[in-house]
Amino acid sequence: MKSKYPFILLIFIITFGKWSCTPSQDKREENPPNIVFILTDDQGWSCTSLGMDDRISDSKSDFFETPNIDRLAKEGIRFTRGYAPASICSPTRRSIQFGMTPARLGDESFKVNYNPELHPQHLSIPKMLKSVNPHYKTAHYGKWDLRAEIFPEDLGYDESDGDTRNRHGNLMSGPEEKWAEVFISDDPKRIVSITERALNFMERQVKQGNPFYLQVSHYAPHVDIQTRQETFEKYEKKPKGKKHHNPGWAGMLEDMDQSVGDILDKINELGIGDNTYVIFMSDNGAAEFIPPVPARQKLLHPDNFDKPMRNYPLRGGKWNLYEGGIRVPFIVKGPDIAAGIMSHEPVAGWDLLPTMADMVSYRSAMPGELDGGSFFNILKSAGQGKVKRNQEFLVFHRYNKGYPHTAIMKGEYKAIQFWKTGKAELYHLGDDLGEIEDISESKPEILKDLLGELVNYIEAVNPDLLLELKGYLP
Repeated sequence: MKSKYPFILLIFIITFGKWSCTPSQDKREENPPNIVFILTDDQGWSCTSLGMDDRISDSKSDFFETPNIDRLAKEGIRFTRGYAPASICSPTRRSIQFGMTPARLGDESFKVNYNPELHPQHLSIPKMLKSVNPHYKTAHYGKWDLRAEIFPEDLGYDESDGDTRNRHGNLMSGPEEKWAEVFISDDPKRIVSITERALNFMERQVKQGNPFYLQVSHYAPHVDIQTRQETFEKYEKKPKGKKHHNPGWAGMLEDMDQSVGDILDKINELGIGDNTYVIFMSDNGAAEFIPPVPARQKLLHPDNFDKPMRNYPLRGGKWNLYEGGIRVPFIVKGPDIAAGIMSHEPVAGWDLLPTMADMVSYRSAMPGELDGGSFFNILKSAGQGKVKRNQEFLVFHRYNKGYPHTAIMKGEYKAIQFWKTGKAELYHLGDDLGEIEDISESKPEILKDLLGELVNYIEAVNPDLLLELKGYLP
């Protein structure tokens, strides 16, 4: 007599197989989603006309107009505490591709340690997507700027503009005139040409039936200042704001905003809106002033200036790790994401890789070297939930010989260690968004605990960096 148990075992396997995948996972595998990632350059947290936090009126601009970025926010979710990995561009762009903090990735050592020919084991966004489905097509257009002689194709991109840097988006300008002059162009910062390539890429992939990942990395609104004649004249006539008042920069921002609208329109035209995620963020905050203050003044308290900084109500800007340098516009829309909502959970650029992995139902375990965690559950839960990472804090490091400093953020507390002076500051962001009151003396135990976690983290992920930084201490 034959045993009935193999039959029962077969039923169990089939049933368990059905239970092990959620319906949404099955759907994503049968119809892989597209992902469009728009990365802007030097756009501050308060440089949109809608604002990144409805609770804070000053989170929006008093001069700039960004109707299409606003439209994206109204159709998706804004992260009020969205962070760029660094306060300058190259470390941020590296971090996004690999899902690791700049402190872990290194600066000069990055060129060797993450060269895909020498170290092919590191997971990148294109590699992850193609491992899920080899039909994924991936493209990167615009500014690349890893500054490591690594091309997009080296990380798995099918198409790109090459190893581009700031100069590829500039006109002929010198270090002084780029902050003072306005260059009129029909294709400012190559916005039009980058967008045309992006739209063409989407059209081709939809026609061929390929799921795709598209990264549009704008040179704008990084200076030099380029804009169309029409938008420049518009802002020349418009009453100036207190924190925002440069008509050339405003025109350039609106020109770039039009690209966002063109991409959203094309997604709708192609009929792929219900299966396409759109992610928007900036690579770091805006320069604190135009022109910027000298390096020795970048860390000064806001009370030292007679006008508000361009990232107000945040302190500082590009080049430093106060909130103005790293808190940026961060928006996501896509399938099953509620429209017009906000999340106050901190997310960072190094979270994008694991989040995209969840978007496409990546089944393998994420590498242990990743610092990022997925915020996909937050997208699906009307902005509620937490990001689970390998550590319960965020670490930001500024590589700079003149004023190297590192910040650690845990909950509402943020500590900043300035290595050359040995000074450490502590802020409670929930009560003091502008980082006006240093509470290190009144909360010494909290500061000590945070700095202890910071040192332990750097020692674990990049001990050579820690030795270098300790060498600065008095």
